[in-house]
Amino acid sequence: MTPSQTPRITRGERRVALFVIAYVLGFTIWFFSIGNTEFIVYIVTMLVLITLVGLSLRAAEYPLRMLWALAIWGLLHCAGGGVPVGDGVLYGAQLIPITSNGEMTLLKYDQLVHGLGFAVTAWVLWHLMTHHYPQTRHSWTAYLFPALASMGLGATNEIIEFSAVVMVQDTGVGGYTNTLLDLCFNATGAILAVVWIAWRERRTRA
Repeated sequence: MTPSQTPRITRGERRVALFVIAYVLGFTIWFFSIGNTEFIVYIVTMLVLITLVGLSLRAAEYPLRMLWALAIWGLLHCAGGGVPVGDGVLYGAQLIPITSNGEMTLLKYDQLVHGLGFAVTAWVLWHLMTHHYPQTRHSWTAYLFPALASMGLGATNEIIEFSAVVMVQDTGVGGYTNTLLDLCFNATGAILAVVWIAWRERRTRA
């Protein structure tokens, strides 16, 4: 590949990359220093996702605001497992005291990040579908499939959490109720994202 054929990385994309590298490196050092082996699994997962986004930059042409949304989600995820709050970490912190009954505690930081994260995921999937298959734009396919795929990736995330439970003792992942709450917030975020996209497109067309 000649220099003229080398995929060009924009200044904005470079800033996002530097931001992500900085916090991933910082939190990785922090997790190792406190002996938090559970979240090393998540760091590895993030590195895989970062690589996939990086390799598909030019093919997908992600909007810069989408890349920033993904980067901020990653930061919130790392902070959730690395920032101490009381006797635990930020992920277990209750932000709004809706209900407090063991694992059935609402609304926690963890749940908010799940909802936000898989809303962003649905947005990314919608972008990929309409970018590569523009004929689907404004159709039910363009809204339904990203929402369902985002929920599927949310379930994959729970499998990754389960692998952490299997490999690492004394994780803070939680039990059955916590898992189902995570899936519910994943689904809520994905649905709200595609509803917002549909509303915005309808308004733009009008």
